[in-house]
Amino acid sequence: MVSEAKRVAVVFSGGPAPGANAVIAAAATSFLEAGVEVLGIFHGYTNLQEYDAAAQPMIEGEHYRRLTPRDIRGLRNTRGVIIGTARVNPGAGIEAPADLLDPEKTERLARIHHALADLEVDALISIGGDDTLKTANFLYEYQRHHVAVDERIRIVHLPKTIDNDYRGIDFTFGFFTAVDVMAKELLNLRADCIATSSYFIVETMGRKAGWLSYGVAIAGEANMVLSTEDVEGDLAIEEKATDPHTGAEVISHRLSITALVDRIVDLMLAREKREQHYGSIVLAEGLAELLPENSLVGLPRDEHGHIRLSAFDLAKMVSDRVQIRYEERTGRRKKVRHIQLGYESRCSPPHAFDVMLASQLGIGAFRALVEEDLDGYMVSVSGQLDLQYVEFSKLIDPKTLQTEVRFIETGSDFHRLARFLETRTELRTEWSPGRRLEPATEKPPSL
Repeated sequence: MVSEAKRVAVVFSGGPAPGANAVIAAAATSFLEAGVEVLGIFHGYTNLQEYDAAAQPMIEGEHYRRLTPRDIRGLRNTRGVIIGTARVNPGAGIEAPADLLDPEKTERLARIHHALADLEVDALISIGGDDTLKTANFLYEYQRHHVAVDERIRIVHLPKTIDNDYRGIDFTFGFFTAVDVMAKELLNLRADCIATSSYFIVETMGRKAGWLSYGVAIAGEANMVLSTEDVEGDLAIEEKATDPHTGAEVISHRLSITALVDRIVDLMLAREKREQHYGSIVLAEGLAELLPENSLVGLPRDEHGHIRLSAFDLAKMVSDRVQIRYEERTGRRKKVRHIQLGYESRCSPPHAFDVMLASQLGIGAFRALVEEDLDGYMVSVSGQLDLQYVEFSKLIDPKTLQTEVRFIETGSDFHRLARFLETRTELRTEWSPGRRLEPATEKPPSL
């Protein structure tokens, strides 16, 4: 079935990602060549959610632009986001399906719909992370409940996050570029550590899952990597809390900073026995959210309720404590420095794979809307960039309307790869595929 769309809008929301302009360019090119007009909405949902036909209308050149072939020519490999981006949450307060019937809680969704309708937009291409997917679904569901069928604006979503923690797609564009940029930074730091017989605690982006930190550690030859998935065993402590919705007491698993620090010191001592007096440790920033609640009181939060992790220097806190703990256990001092990596990767020139992946997703938006006549779907790829279309309902929890994060599975081949390549602090029975060590005669390789 071929849709008769005449005008589409593109909105990019959340943090920047390498390949952003590639996905916008590919989508715009596809529609323009089919005679469909393309509007690029500036700064995410900011202007759309504040729309008022009389007091705050959508003004061309200020709130959006018409994309032309000249605008997108040679755009695929450029940095940044041509239409800008922002972090806003039009669905704040919507926590259950019943909330979609509440006029107050859906007021900003209504403004978005009215803005797009007044711009005579037939379809919206949403590009962003899991929170942006959640917003796209809110808008889709809002229209199902409140807008006549012939007045609805169809929506497709294109997944974007350097964190790579998206369900429904193998890899998200920007991930490999971000890994490459930060891994090269890590290799520079590793050389510094070798030269100065010191350690670096490196904090990378990765709020919920460890894909980015693991990738950086593997490519950057770190000696240890830990992310949210690793908070188990001695690293986990139980903490009682009150559920804000039900008032019931719940038990949550939190990160033991004491155990984390001792594990790093164990690593340092194990490497000293091998005459290796240097090293680098990669920590995912999301570990900060698992610290005991009293450590997080007063920290600023974004519009989605997430702690602003950039305002909390996890690497500094850990490095300071590691220095103290190392001296306590050895009677010697050791230089342990810290650094946060992430922002320098988000607008770096995209890796060739990310350009190809983003371009395919952009073309997928055209095919989903014009060729397949879809609404409420996410565009995905698998295999050799084969296009697939996944319904929002398969990616969203029907009770909470929240997206589900894709974590690194403990014991998976990817997880085992990182564990195999890092320095071992104790003998393990299996350190390579299909091979068992004999403790009396063999030791794990020194990396």
